[in-house]
This record gives sequence, structure tokens and C-alpha cells, in this order.
Amino acid sequence: MKVKRIVTNIKTTDPELGKDFYETIFGLDVAMDLGWIKTYANVGNMPVQISIATQGGSDTPVPDISIEVDDIETAINRIKKHNIKFEYGPIFEPWGVYRFYVRDPFGKLINVIAHISNNQ
Repeated sequence: MKVKRIVTNIKTTDPELGKDFYETIFGLDVAMDLGWIKTYANVGNMPVQISIATQGGSDTPVPDISIEVDDIETAINRIKKHNIKFEYGPIFEPWGVYRFYVRDPFGKLINVIAHISNNQ
């Protein structure tokens, strides 16, 4: 057996609340909308991953979701434009990522990361 996909499900009374955060800020497309559930995705094939952790690194809380982006400066600017509070960072971490934490409209702690080269 091979796992093809892992999906994060967030409970809410209004799936539309995720539109601004996941669609506008992160550029995800609506892959499915049945009214009671709205799924955001990208067209790329991402590896399946699940992490089990005692902390989020640098003694931060374990995030509910991690989102890796290719252009973290754009993500930072979009977060600022939407007046979303940074819970942690933006910061360069010693294990080779530039990241920050924010909360989505449902209160979930989101870890936004970009891997950085050793040259930076």
C-alpha cells in the first residue's frame, strides 16, 4: 500500500472564512466546494508528510499546519497587507529555514516556511 494523500480537516461553522487566508494570501485554488466543505489545493504534486513533535522548534508551540512557500517575502507582505498578527518571527532558524507563525481565521497555528541555502 502507498499513501497517496494526507488531508488536514479544520472544523468550522463557515467554510467561506478560509477564502481570504488560503486563497488570497497563499494562492491556493478551490479544488472542491460542496457548501459544507471547501478544499483548497495547488496543482502540483506534493509529497505526503505527517510530523509528530514535542515542540515547534526554538521552543515554540507545535503548529497545526506547516505551509512551505517558494517566496516567503511575498507571504510576509500579504500577511502584513491583511493586518494578520505574527505569532512568531519572521526569523531565520539554525536548521535552514526562514519562517513565521500566524493564526488562520479558525484559530489554527500556521507555520509558514521557506528552506534557505547555506549561502544566505
